Amino acid sequence: MTTNILWFLAGLALLIVGAEVLVRGGAEVAVRLGIRPIVIGLTVVSIGTSMPELAVGVVSSGDGSGALAVGNIAGTNVVNVLLILGLSALLVPLLLQTRTIRLELPLMAVAALLLWALAADGVLSRVDGVVLVIGALAYTVAVIRSARDESHEVEEEFAVELAAEYGTDEVGAVTTKKRSTWVYVAMTLAGIAILVLGADWLVDSAVGMARQFGVSDALIGLTVVAIGTSAPELVTTLISTIRGDRDIAIGNLIGSSIYNLLLILGVTCLVPAQGLELPASLVSVDIPIMVAVALICIPIFMTGRRVSRIEGGLMVCAYGAYLAFLLLTA
Repeated sequence: MTTNILWFLAGLALLIVGAEVLVRGGAEVAVRLGIRPIVIGLTVVSIGTSMPELAVGVVSSGDGSGALAVGNIAGTNVVNVLLILGLSALLVPLLLQTRTIRLELPLMAVAALLLWALAADGVLSRVDGVVLVIGALAYTVAVIRSARDESHEVEEEFAVELAAEYGTDEVGAVTTKKRSTWVYVAMTLAGIAILVLGADWLVDSAVGMARQFGVSDALIGLTVVAIGTSAPELVTTLISTIRGDRDIAIGNLIGSSIYNLLLILGVTCLVPAQGLELPASLVSVDIPIMVAVALICIPIFMTGRRVSRIEGGLMVCAYGAYLAFLLLTA
């Protein structure tokens, strides 16, 4: 048991490091290609922070542990919304941007409903994966189009935030840095390699823990793995909250949740030829809970376009109750 825990922690550490290296390299490459900072923040960074989930999904589905892959996505999205956003609002009442309310919240609910519909037969096939990936591409196009309508102040905020968080150049395609672009390409590739290695260690140890505890792979994915792979988002959001600079972090968190459901799970479904076979509990209980969380967020977030401390506290309590439910019914 101790060995599995140590390998799990080592794998998780590599996932966190690999995601950070990948996002830093990828963001700088995107800047040097002349992509606008707001587009980088809404797409490259959101996808980059979902890379641990993708690595875990691809490795686990390839090893025949599809339940762990889907459980990780469902569990991560519940963590993102109830625990991370709830804690953020509990610290400081959360004000939401118009784009988040009009575009990202409804699309997160639609993506969750789409996944539920595709999983109803107990299998996520390669065709289902293609549908999800197409949905991710459509979402990306919608994000890029919505970015065109943002004000100059929002554009500047993204540029400054990218420079502060990832060391990118604020002036766009004309870089003032002396490092070659190939250094950042190498960072991106190195980040991917680190992610794959970390996912391999984490998945093997997580499956080992599931066997030793006598619980399902899906439960491990919904709890330990989901909380672990959400650790970077939790730290980033809480630090941004304390600094009073969390608008972009919140937008990236919801965007990452959408990419988890569409792009990450879609690509994961394409790996095994027979698709991902899902246990009945995941289809009838866990995925519907994830859908319910996404739907409940819409009225909560749209009421006054803010999430109060009381609402944030209730969201954290709801996650605690959800975690207790999972453990008691294991």
